[in-house]
Amino acid sequence: MPSPLFADHPADRPPERDTVESLITQARRLRGDLDAVRRESGVDTDLAADPQLRWQRALCDLAVHHLDDLGGHLDQLREGLPAEGEDGEEGGAREAGLPSAPPEPAPHEHGALLRRVGSAEWNLLTDEVSWSDELFAMFGRAPSDGPLTLDELPSLVHADDQEGLATMVTDCLVDGRPIDGEFRIVRPDASLRTVHMAGEPVLDADGSTACMWAVLRDVSELRRSQQAVRETGDSLHRERHIAQTEHRLAVELQEAVLPPWRGSLRFPQGGPVALDLAGRYLPSGTRALIGGGWYDALQLPDGTTLLSVGDLTGHGVTATSGMAMVLGALRGMAVAGHRPGPLMCFLNQMLDTTAQPALGSTVCGRFDAATRTLEWAQAGHPAPLLFRGGTGHALDPPEGVLLGATSGAAYTQRTEQLEPGDLLVLHTDGLVPRRTHGAEALHEGTERLLALAPRFAAARSAQDGIRIVVEEFGSTDREDDACVLVARVGD
Repeated sequence: MPSPLFADHPADRPPERDTVESLITQARRLRGDLDAVRRESGVDTDLAADPQLRWQRALCDLAVHHLDDLGGHLDQLREGLPAEGEDGEEGGAREAGLPSAPPEPAPHEHGALLRRVGSAEWNLLTDEVSWSDELFAMFGRAPSDGPLTLDELPSLVHADDQEGLATMVTDCLVDGRPIDGEFRIVRPDASLRTVHMAGEPVLDADGSTACMWAVLRDVSELRRSQQAVRETGDSLHRERHIAQTEHRLAVELQEAVLPPWRGSLRFPQGGPVALDLAGRYLPSGTRALIGGGWYDALQLPDGTTLLSVGDLTGHGVTATSGMAMVLGALRGMAVAGHRPGPLMCFLNQMLDTTAQPALGSTVCGRFDAATRTLEWAQAGHPAPLLFRGGTGHALDPPEGVLLGATSGAAYTQRTEQLEPGDLLVLHTDGLVPRRTHGAEALHEGTERLLALAPRFAAARSAQDGIRIVVEEFGSTDREDDACVLVARVGD
């Protein structure tokens, strides 16, 4: 007793062939567009380290499976339609100048798709069982072996799913409920497939179940793609959560290490000369890249003032924790009385031997209020800019390479005589947006800062100097975050 919805039988009222062909054409076009997107992405899900890329590729694969299944269903639907030309429709279409149906796809394009859907019917009155050829292929069973009865079917079902299948079949046969569920089958070659089963009981005249029909669909690839989407989505969520946590830790660590003072800070020097100081941290354009930059000022036991600005390579917790280590070491050695040149040598040795090697640049100076002299050294860092009388220039840098770049590097120091009203600007190289790279970019940044000399001449405090810098560079998108320290020699 074949069911009216038996998968291998045409519907009572088949749709128009032109409509089906149009749907097939659209499905193929979408499939081709999706293949182009996958080729352009070129993402290997096994090798891609970025969860975002793995998730996007998994979604593409899932869409491919859906379109493949749709194409297979449409092909089956077309096979059930009357052949064109039986009533002269195809010839009439050519005579009318209408487009003919698209060419048949090659076997490798849809042959496997058709094997994903099969049908079966179990007649309870005659004990006859009917399986479609596709169902035999799905179960890996030769048609000569014959179809399986409902009692024999569990023999190919995974042990963990046999109880669920038995419940579905019992509910259908006894209570007349439709079947809609999935189970796994173990094929003769030991491969595992996931099958979705949908069907209904067919009742006889007295209302009892006469037979049961079902359409079975191999959804193994679809479920694997869905699992990949879930796993990569979860991985992406975890990565984002970790990134947010690390960003928060980096910000908290940075805020804990950088000087707690905001605005101007005036160190009492015990003499007629004081040093007015102000500093500012400027985030990157994305505000998500927390680097290893710092600015610092510290009054030392001998009455001099330590000034330093620096930056470590990298971003995140690793960079900020490294910055905290370097700044702590710099402060400790300065308090112990080491001069800027030897201090750079010790910092270089520390970074060169640390468990997590890093590169860093810094400028470090000691200001003596009694003599108004600045003794300073640098390690691969932009030189301080000195503004005096409406003009500015970069101080002539002493010898010094990046910290951690080479063992046993030599660092020298220079002494600069300052005057009342002088203004010093110390900054990291991320302050000025980079239109170019290397020495050219550094020169461009220096020139833009020196162009602010007339405005600095009107500054009456270090905080005024910071305000000028922020007005010029604070709202500009930078590739990296930046630190700036302004020191003004008191009148």
